[in-house]
Amino acid sequence: MSIGIYDHALHVIGGGQKYVATMASALQDRFDVTYLVNKDVDLGRVAAWYGLDLSRCKLRLVEIPFFARREWIDSSRVDYGMENPFDAVARASADYDVFVNANMLEKVRPRAPISVFVCHFPDLLARAHFAVDQYTIVVANSRYTSEWIRKRWGLLATLLLYPPVDAPGPAVPKERIILSVARFEPSGSKKQIELVNAFRALRKAFPDDLAGWRLVLAGGSLERNPYLRAVRSSAGSDRDGIEVRVNIPLDELLRWYARSSIFWHACGLCETDPQLVEHFGMTTVEAMQNGCAAVVIDGGGQREIVEHGASGFRFRTLDELCLHTLRLVRDGGLRESIQRGARERARRFGRGVFEERVLALFDLIEREYRNVGPSEGAEAREAD
Repeated sequence: MSIGIYDHALHVIGGGQKYVATMASALQDRFDVTYLVNKDVDLGRVAAWYGLDLSRCKLRLVEIPFFARREWIDSSRVDYGMENPFDAVARASADYDVFVNANMLEKVRPRAPISVFVCHFPDLLARAHFAVDQYTIVVANSRYTSEWIRKRWGLLATLLLYPPVDAPGPAVPKERIILSVARFEPSGSKKQIELVNAFRALRKAFPDDLAGWRLVLAGGSLERNPYLRAVRSSAGSDRDGIEVRVNIPLDELLRWYARSSIFWHACGLCETDPQLVEHFGMTTVEAMQNGCAAVVIDGGGQREIVEHGASGFRFRTLDELCLHTLRLVRDGGLRESIQRGARERARRFGRGVFEERVLALFDLIEREYRNVGPSEGAEAREAD
């Protein structure tokens, strides 16, 4: 059974890319898996980013001239009265028995006999060339996402599949490090500058308590990112105790997780738009797996991960972030208790659980494929 996986952002490090790359890795031994991309990418490099084996996956370049000069593909630029530039991907999807739309491009019409739409959040309303209602299966990465698929698109998610998290770092002593891991989005939606300001305010207000503590911001970024420049400018010099680490290899990231005592995540702070709130939070779980006491935004998918007061703390304002952090800094016993709770809670989001559910899903798909048969699927594609 052939599977075509379309990911328009595979060339950028991100949680959504890791989600489906883990799926591809789990499927490649049983099925013929091909990645469809709009920009050439080294699959070996992608595998190294996420610590996965993608050696039996193939790559196919499907160019979209409309977006040729842009780093990011923004489907909101496609409106009524325009030809759908994603028809190139739709045509390519007809070459596979199963087509997986990996990253929420809602304007890609599936032409494979069986199709899967992976939704991390329904960013846009159902407008021009909307095609999600044509997919066989809609997968949501959290209950938060499932709720908004229903509210925005009037569709019910077929399957809840929490992201795979498997990020064991080395066994090393914890240090006085507060870590935040998130992509440096050009929009600033991950709120790294706000975290810099919060850390600086903490150090100023409680210099004795925060003595020796550092804030480390790690994440992926494209070149020519004005927001990243602003974060670096805000962070200042090393003497401020703030470090910015960009596009670091996996082994270095795992060392930061292992060494860090506290983890911060603020995506969604002061936002009223639901798509700007963290839809799940894979890096939060990665940190918790490594015994970091998580202090995260009280919203979105983070509520499904962190149990307030048991495996971490949730905050609504920067003042609350600072208060929870100060408690953890001052009380080593509390910090160790929360860290143990974090490790325990993180087990339910492990990679093994994810792979079991993926294989169970594709067992069902394979049985349906055998019932339909590749010849009937091919006839359907030709008719379409």
